[in-house]
Amino acid sequence: MEYQVYQDLESIIEILEITQEELARDIGVSRVTVNNWHSGKAAMNDSNIKLLYEYAFQKGIRLNKIKEQFYIEDYIKEGEILLFHGSKKGIEGRIDVCHSKRINDFGKGFYCGESLEQSAMFVATYPDSSLYMLKFNGEGLNKRVFYVDRDWMLMVAYFRGGLKEYENSEVIKQLIEANAGIDYIVAPIADNRMFEIIDSFIDGEITDVQCRHCLSATNLGSQYVFITQKAVDRITLLEKCYLAGAEKEFYLTSRQEGFKMNQDKVKLARKQYRNQGKYIEDILK
Repeated sequence: MEYQVYQDLESIIEILEITQEELARDIGVSRVTVNNWHSGKAAMNDSNIKLLYEYAFQKGIRLNKIKEQFYIEDYIKEGEILLFHGSKKGIEGRIDVCHSKRINDFGKGFYCGESLEQSAMFVATYPDSSLYMLKFNGEGLNKRVFYVDRDWMLMVAYFRGGLKEYENSEVIKQLIEANAGIDYIVAPIADNRMFEIIDSFIDGEITDVQCRHCLSATNLGSQYVFITQKAVDRITLLEKCYLAGAEKEFYLTSRQEGFKMNQDKVKLARKQYRNQGKYIEDILK
């Protein structure tokens, strides 16, 4: 799937109410070049694609957010949901859950998010990353829903390899067995800061109640984890979206702005809920 760069070219000209000649001047190419792009006589190379999208974002055009709104209004029907997948290198061929990494929040699977910003932010540090918009219809499929609670904390810790000394615990066995026959999972998104908090719980530094409240302070929204091919086959890729460098920086900066407040709440949660709940060894012994 390629970028819809020529449609986006038309959209940029329409939004800014400029001529092809004005666009050519602004991005540093000839009017003939832009005309050839617009008419389909010439293809845009990677350098020119980058120029175009950087220019649009710097002009205040949020193409990906506009597309999100149009998809919700025109393409998402009852029983469907619009999701986003941030990709470091792009999706080649058919989506196959068998070739995904094992060390993820819920093991192997195809991971998507409900938030455009969060999905883009997770791949914003990679130079060739892009964003996919897709729709999913889960009718007739088996799903499991997690919340910011002990079960979710333990599942993420297990699949991330943090509970090796407790892998024979009956609590862990029951949590894993409950995934039998499940096609997809809906659960909170975890990032590196969340893993640090969960590690504190695993290491016996904080209780499950402290951990839960600390994690709630850094909640990033929900992710969809497709763990069977049956579920993946219900995904329809809608569009591959370009992430301009300025757009990536925008998402990273926005995320950083909320970091300090979240960290302050984590500190207070550790204190306020001290000695409440159970430590890991009491839960899994």
